[in-house]
Amino acid sequence: MNPSRFFAGLYISFWIPTAVLTAALAIKLPSIVKLWKDPLLRAVGGLLVLACGVFVFAAPATITWTNRVTGVPNIAAPLVYSLITAFCGSCLLLITAWRDGISDRSETTRRATRWVVAVYSGVIVALWVLFALADAHVERIRDLDTYYANTPFMREEIVLYLLAHTVACVITSKLIWNWSRTDGLDAWLRGGLMFLGVGYSMNLLYDGAKLCAVLARWTGHDLDWLSTGLAPPVACLAAILIAVGFILPHAGQYLHRRARTRLGFWHLRPLYRLMRTVTGGGRVPFRLRATPELRLTRRETFIRDALLSLARFIEEDLWRRAYDAALGLGFEAGRAGALAHAITIQDAIETRKRTRQDDAAAPLGNPDTENLLEEIEAVSRALRQPDDIRAVREAAAAAAESVSAP
Repeated sequence: MNPSRFFAGLYISFWIPTAVLTAALAIKLPSIVKLWKDPLLRAVGGLLVLACGVFVFAAPATITWTNRVTGVPNIAAPLVYSLITAFCGSCLLLITAWRDGISDRSETTRRATRWVVAVYSGVIVALWVLFALADAHVERIRDLDTYYANTPFMREEIVLYLLAHTVACVITSKLIWNWSRTDGLDAWLRGGLMFLGVGYSMNLLYDGAKLCAVLARWTGHDLDWLSTGLAPPVACLAAILIAVGFILPHAGQYLHRRARTRLGFWHLRPLYRLMRTVTGGGRVPFRLRATPELRLTRRETFIRDALLSLARFIEEDLWRRAYDAALGLGFEAGRAGALAHAITIQDAIETRKRTRQDDAAAPLGNPDTENLLEEIEAVSRALRQPDDIRAVREAAAAAAESVSAP
């Protein structure tokens, strides 16, 4: 079986990782624009732009276009190699800054940053110098690395960019895997680091395939399929994983926050509907363009305001009896407190209805409502279980009767 034909079937278009990387950049862009002074966000944006540039200019169609527009055969090679090298250096800088924090970097980290910038800038300059010295007049779109593997100066250029890429991937992978194993990481960040670690590790497979193909040419063998068949899909898949690694912490935290907000809004619905009976059917004004966070805040405010107006009718003794009864029925303390609050609120509403015609006869207690106002979501969730409320109410009533009986 011909390996070239086999890996041709696994070929992934260069435009797929470009699209994924562009999506990652689009997701990050609002934060980058809003917090432009944050050097870490700017670094992420620059890294994603470089990654997109690598795959745009490495696409065969773009290589052909670049060579034709400039009139220089194979000039796309040092351009792509330079973008790859710049991307590698940016990865090292970003992971170091991301892990250590921009404001907390030590002198050792700053020294390492200067070394990375100097070394990789020097590599880019060397790539262009070597290309200018090389004799590479035969245009090669897909197999330039192996075709010119034995050509003076082009040989050195190919090895130089592969070594720079390999070193960067090894160091970046080590930093990422070490960081991912530290304690206290957010689950989304840890997941993003795992994708990044796998992506950068796969880049080492790309480097290995390219180097093996070049070494085979040096020894008179033909393993070009490693460079033209295996390496491109591996690079594309690695780029997709890296893009997901950058997207996941941001998108995951955003979606988790949105889901928690919507769930909290839904959990407050029973208590909100009950409080509308206190306000005479009033409700939170609906605004089509209001964000979920704003709607949740308005609903919480509405409930708390209604509870404050109801506070004078709340009986603390009833809450204590209901709480003890709930504990006696086997409910844990938090759940028992929520059920007791639900019962006292329902009774306060009934008391308020009975005394509406004569406010002077209304209870004028001053109960402590701080805990109630803080636990409105738990109370609202308790209202969804009328059977539990009924059981606690009956148990509290029975306990009160047994105490009052002679």
